[in-house]
Amino acid sequence: MIRPAPSWQLLRYFTPKEFDSPDAPGSGAAMNTEFVWILDEIRANISVPLIVNSGFRTVLHNAKVGGTPASAHLVGLAADIRPRQWSDEIRAKIIFTAAALGIRRIGIAKSYIHLDASERNPRPRIWLYE
Repeated sequence: MIRPAPSWQLLRYFTPKEFDSPDAPGSGAAMNTEFVWILDEIRANISVPLIVNSGFRTVLHNAKVGGTPASAHLVGLAADIRPRQWSDEIRAKIIFTAAALGIRRIGIAKSYIHLDASERNPRPRIWLYE
């Protein structure tokens, strides 16, 4: 179960702004910080910077990008990330580390990895994007 971490200040690699919905500056602060802590731990483990393609989403932005109505992005429990240096080895490290840290919903695309800690969506689940 994901619980809120005490504060963003305890994170080493991420700031709320990185998780902002493009249509709502400041909305990244709505991310669940315990979930972001897991991303922080993944980043520490792989020793490669991670870029957040998508973090928190407003309902409007979620619809615009084709997200599902029950998307974990809407409640700050999902992120689409990519490493600055992309390789199969780094992709595997991200996936294995996420699973070891309790992430049970993982979507794998050519250019990013979706990680989420939704309690309401089916889990465990791993899927591939076209």
